[in-house]
Amino acid sequence: MTRDEQRRQVIEACIAHQQHIADVAKEEMDSAQQQSNDYGANVDRYDSYRTKMMRARDMYAQQLSNANAGLRALSELLALPPADKADHGAIVVTNRGRYFLSIGLGKFMVGADTYYAISAQTPVYIALRGRQVGDTVVIGSAPQTITSIF
Repeated sequence: MTRDEQRRQVIEACIAHQQHIADVAKEEMDSAQQQSNDYGANVDRYDSYRTKMMRARDMYAQQLSNANAGLRALSELLALPPADKADHGAIVVTNRGRYFLSIGLGKFMVGADTYYAISAQTPVYIALRGRQVGDTVVIGSAPQTITSIF
């Protein structure tokens, strides 16, 4: 498998995971709205149950919005060419792990390989940013040497 194909698989796995998050948030948002509607007519301005359901709906709406923003960001990465240095959209392979510099999704598998999708705010991303193959970075207390970037 070429690096381009491998990169595409990693991005598509992240998109599928992010789509699942968006789908769950949409279902929960709709469920909270339906529960509020099923509760009946609004008889009291300070109805705590209805208020609770509307807060839940709003929370899930925010999660859905964040998930959709992540989906857009990941989709844009598909159009970018493979990277030659560690930057946004790059997959960085070290002697101790594989990192996808994108949005924070955590640990995921592509085939038998484990990857970590990390956002720009993480210390790992900051340590890797701008580095090239052969550079050594210290992540936590463990030095890691970059073996490939794509």
